[in-house]
Amino acid sequence: MSEFDEAEIYRSILESLLTGVCVVDMQKRILLWSEGAERISGHPRHEVIGHCCVGEALLHCDQQRCGKCKEDCPLEQAIKTGHATEALCYLYHKDGHEIPVRVRAVPVRNAHGSIVGAVETFEGQQAAPAEREDDLRFAGSVDDISGVASHVMMQSHLRETLATFSELHVPFGVLCLRLEGLEDFRARYGPEAAACLLRAVGSTLESSLWRTDYVGRWNDDQFLVIVNGCSEDALYAVAERVRRMLASHGIEWWGERRSLPVSVGRAAAQPGETMQSLTDRARKSLDAASDMRTRAEASGSQPSGS
Repeated sequence: MSEFDEAEIYRSILESLLTGVCVVDMQKRILLWSEGAERISGHPRHEVIGHCCVGEALLHCDQQRCGKCKEDCPLEQAIKTGHATEALCYLYHKDGHEIPVRVRAVPVRNAHGSIVGAVETFEGQQAAPAEREDDLRFAGSVDDISGVASHVMMQSHLRETLATFSELHVPFGVLCLRLEGLEDFRARYGPEAAACLLRAVGSTLESSLWRTDYVGRWNDDQFLVIVNGCSEDALYAVAERVRRMLASHGIEWWGERRSLPVSVGRAAAQPGETMQSLTDRARKSLDAASDMRTRAEASGSQPSGS
C-alpha cells in the first residue's frame, strides 16, 4: 500500500499549502486552515479551527459580510448549488483592515455523493501597485500615523489629476471620508488606539484601490480618495461600496471591539474645476452625509446613503 493512501498525508499537504485553503462543514465550521490562510489573513490555525467563518467574520463578499449576504457568499453558493464558484471578495484581516482576495469554492461530497461541506481557496489580490511605495518614500509624502499618503502628497496628486482632466477630459471624482467622533475616541481610549484605527481604515481603503486611484489622509479625522476614470454615477456606486465596507469596521483593543461610524461625501470633477472647488463640494457632500447619519441615529433608523 502506498504511503499516499493515508488520509493524514493529504491533510498535511493541504495544511502546508501557501495558498489559503479553508474547509468547512455544512454549518460553515472551519475544519482545516492552511499555512497560506494563516499568512494571508493573520489568523493562526488554533484560533479558527472549530469556529464558524460567518460568526467570526473571517471572509465576506465585496458588498457585505457573508453573514449578511447569504446566497452571495461563495461557500454558501457551492454548498447550495453543488457547483464550483469564484468571486473577488474582501477578507477581514486580524489586524483590522480588509484585503482583496480571489476566492474559489467547491462542494465536498461523501462516498454517497451527498454534500457535506465545502473547500475554499483564496489568494491575495494586490490592488495597489508596488510602484506606489516608491512614490511615497521621500520626506513628507507619507502620513506618519495612518501610513497612507500625506495631505501634501494628495494635493500634488489632485493637481496632476485635474491637469489631466482639463487636457484629456478623463473623468474622475473624489471621496471624502470622516471618522465620526475621532476626538472623543482618542480622549477615551488614548492616542495609540486612535492611531491603530486610522491605520486600519487607511489600509482597508488602500487595499481596495485600482492601480490609478489614490488614498491619503486629508486632515485629523478625514481621508481623501481620488477615483480615476470614474463617472458621476459610478462614483456613487464606489462611495456606497466603501461606506458599506467600513460600516462595521473596527479594531481589537484590550480584548474589546472598538469602532467609529464613517460618513462619505463625494464630488465628480466638472469642466473648469479647481482643486478648491472640487474639495469644497466633496466636503459639503460629506457634511450632508454626516447630518443624515446624525438624524438617522436620533430617529433610530439606519442611514441609507453617503
